[in-house]
Amino acid sequence: MITGSDSMEIINADNISYSYPDGTQALKNVNFSVETGEIVALLGPNGAGKSTLFLHFNGILRPESGKIKVNSQPIVYDKKGLMEVRKKVGIVFQNPDDQLFAPTVGEDVAFGPMNMGLELQEVEKRVKEALEKVDMVGYEKKPPHHLSGGQKKRVAIAGILAMNPEIMVLDEPTSGLDPKGASLILQLLYKLNEEGITIIISTHDVDLVPLYADRIYIISEGKIIKKGTPRNVFADINTIRGANLRLPRIAHLIEILQKEDNVPFEKPYPLTIGEARKRVLEHLDDKK
Repeated sequence: MITGSDSMEIINADNISYSYPDGTQALKNVNFSVETGEIVALLGPNGAGKSTLFLHFNGILRPESGKIKVNSQPIVYDKKGLMEVRKKVGIVFQNPDDQLFAPTVGEDVAFGPMNMGLELQEVEKRVKEALEKVDMVGYEKKPPHHLSGGQKKRVAIAGILAMNPEIMVLDEPTSGLDPKGASLILQLLYKLNEEGITIIISTHDVDLVPLYADRIYIISEGKIIKKGTPRNVFADINTIRGANLRLPRIAHLIEILQKEDNVPFEKPYPLTIGEARKRVLEHLDDKK
């Protein structure tokens, strides 16, 4: 989470447009920025452009117009420039099988540091530290394809951590996981953020976003249509539903209680169980 007033912009997408080879425009003048130390969520339905935008953040894709800046410096799209930006910005793909390809977990996590030309002793140190952070010590010799979905996600995250990034970008990090597995991944990301890594997450899981995000961007049909704090964004119910999203379950329950049962709740609706409990207790106190 952001601490203090000295935060600075660490990544910036300035008027980014991008079309696929078949001519389909995937991004339309997108502006997106993240400050150092933030956890920012990019919310949108499937096909909205979330993954396409993320692939611009470390130069996998190059915009047809606009600029991506990391630490105020535009990405340079030659070999040296891409190597530099990929040391700072690590991307964890939605499907970890797209990212895990080495015969063992240890070799997979070592791949990035080895490519950076680090000495073997430093590589081994980074692999050990990364696996400790994701609670996967003891799995070094195991083949990645023998792991569960949650374990694969953690190994993919470890492979990025071993490169000591400033920014971690995760595409649907809880996709395909059961509730416990999703909770463990989010707890891990929150801990990494507290240790100083800026976190950017794409998701359509509106229930999880208010629990961890400092700010939210809503993307729909390749355009950013809303941005702000979770409270401000989810207060705009028409925009949320117009983007084929929904309110968090708690907020939706409060909305129904107000509309169908005439229970008086002031907007904005609570977004978490803790907030809702507080508001309900206040309502009960008022009726005494």
